[in-house]
Formats: sequence, C-alpha cells, structure tokens
Amino acid sequence: MSWVLGVDSGGSGLRIALRSVEDPARVLSADPGEPLRTGPSGIDPDQLLRQLVPVAEELLSRAGVREPAAVAVGAAGMATLGNGLRTELPAALARSLGVRRLALAADAVTAYAGALGQRAGVVVAAGTGMIALGTDLTAWHRADGWGHLLGDCGGGAWIGRAGLEAALREHDGRRGGSPVLLAATEKFFGPVGGLPGLLYPRSDRPAVLASFAPKVARAAAGDPVARSILTAAAEQIAESAAAAGPRSGTYEVALTGGLFNLGEPLLTPLRAALAARSPRARTVPAAGDPLVGALDIAAALATDTLRLPPDERLLYIPTQQDR
Repeated sequence: MSWVLGVDSGGSGLRIALRSVEDPARVLSADPGEPLRTGPSGIDPDQLLRQLVPVAEELLSRAGVREPAAVAVGAAGMATLGNGLRTELPAALARSLGVRRLALAADAVTAYAGALGQRAGVVVAAGTGMIALGTDLTAWHRADGWGHLLGDCGGGAWIGRAGLEAALREHDGRRGGSPVLLAATEKFFGPVGGLPGLLYPRSDRPAVLASFAPKVARAAAGDPVARSILTAAAEQIAESAAAAGPRSGTYEVALTGGLFNLGEPLLTPLRAALAARSPRARTVPAAGDPLVGALDIAAALATDTLRLPPDERLLYIPTQQDR
C-alpha cells in the first residue's frame, strides 16, 4: 500500500497528514502547532523542515512505509514570497524523506483543490485576507490576495479597518460615522485616541484589524453604517470572484475560510453580488479544507492524474534538475 503526505503550512501553524492512495479513508495526521516564521522570502524553509521531517517520519513509521509516494506542501505566501521554499525544499525533502514526487502549492491552490477538486471553477479563500483563484484547467486566474496594504479587499482586515474608520469618523464628527461602532471599538480596544499606538507598531496588524470584523457583523442588524461596510465587502469579493472565473461556460464557485463564519450579515449580500456579477457561476459548498487539498494533489501526483495546471508560483512541480 502506498501513502502520500499532505502539508498545510502558514503563519498560524503547521498541519501534516498521511493518506493511503488505495484507501483514502485511512488517514494519519499530526498538528505540531508551532507558528512558522516568515521573512523576505516567505515561510522559513529551515523551520518548516525542522517541524515537518520528524513528524513525517513518525507518521510513515505508523503506516509501516519508508517513504511517501508523493508530497504536496501548501504554503501561505507561496505565490509572492515562495523563493526560499522553491529553492530549498525539493533537495531537502529528497534527502530526508526520499521524496521523488513533490508539489509546492500556494495555500490558495490547496484551498481550491480541497474545495472543488480538479474541476474548473473559482475558490474564494477569505479570512484575515482575501484571494480569489480560478482555473479553466489550462491556466490559473488570480484576483487580489495582495495583502492588507495593497488589497485583500473584502477580507477580515479590510472589514475591520472600515469599521474602525467609521468609529473614528463618529468620534471626530465627520460624515460616515457610526455611534454603534464607536461604542464597540471603545469596548474592544479602549479609548479610540490610543488606536494608532495600538495598531501601527504591530507586526500582526492585519490580524488585529480582522479581529474587529465580527463586531462589525454583529452591529449590522441595527446599524446602517455597519451594514453598508459588509455590503461593500460582498461587492469586493464578488468582483474578485468574477475576475478569476473561467472566461466561458458555466462553473462553480466555492467559499472557504473563516471570514464566512460572519454568517448572513455578509453571506446575504454576497450571494446577491455573486449572482449579479457571475451569472454563469453556481455557488457550491466547499468539499474539504486546504489539508485535504494538499493530500488530493499529492495523490494525483502519485497516480499521474493531476489535472490542475502547473504554475511556477502557484503550483510548482520540481523536475529532477531542480533537486
């Protein structure tokens, strides 16, 4: 029996699973838990290897095999900051685990594979940030995912920042303010005069901004300003989904990520915006999460059935010369 290894790595931690190719219901998993460092080239490959290799060896031992048939690593920041992983991981995994078939994927790609498998469509992955990724199975089409300073429009940090701006507008007496959001801000963060000192120096500023998004969603039922922020977020997400979608034919759109736990205050305007902007699309529930997607990519690689298009930045399949 052959087994494949799937890895879901990001700033919040690392998840690893081993799955049987012949019996996909047989899965062994581990969660090392320690957050991964990121630097100028993205996730630190040395730290990733230090966490991954001993856990993978333990899982392989439990499965009774020496090496995986294939490995797929889904990494946050792979699309724009993945040079370190592309340069170091192929040879390192070949040496340490005997890996001969490897895929290095952006986390949006593993989210896509987990949600839609190997069908044409679009996946919107939204949490603190937001990216839409689509494919017609010949090429990938990406929209947004540029980080909280340049984009991620409609994501958690975007909603939280808009809510805090409305609070500050109310504090100043400017148009567009919300007394409800001002009260929520002061209850959550303290006096609004301290917000710049609280937010600007922090390296985790996007996550802090996103932590206020649920307060905006909670206020939307009775506050028109909060409601307008979520409607605007829905329009931004729908615009990215439409931009990433296949250029012809009908297709599916799946929504993944913690942002959609905000519930109907966001989902109701989002469904309307998607219907208006993407009339050829049908919204479907995500079948699985990014770790499932990584396992599916690894299994397809092991069995020569990978249909998702390779891409230097989004779905990198190293050749023998890269090892």
